[in-house]
Amino acid sequence: MPNQLDLKRAQLNTETAQIAWTELQVFFAKGALVHVSSHLDLVDVAAHIACDDLVAVQEWMTAGTVLKLDDETAADWQKRNPLLWAVVVAPWILVQERAH
Repeated sequence: MPNQLDLKRAQLNTETAQIAWTELQVFFAKGALVHVSSHLDLVDVAAHIACDDLVAVQEWMTAGTVLKLDDETAADWQKRNPLLWAVVVAPWILVQERAH
């Protein structure tokens, strides 16, 4: 029987999509973007956040793999306008650039 985390993963998997950086800039300006390292599974991170798994989220934040999007990354994305993967876990939008 699936647990709450598994159910949330399944739901968020259907809500994840690719989006251009230019469409996310306004959310960066509002401070609503959370950058997820390409070494992590975006949907898994989103599910843990949605389920209030503070231990996992704190570990990722301490490791620097899940953080509010910084100015340096935003400037890089501004130059390149990459397609990013994104999923909403209100009030946040989690974004990830897949490894090249």
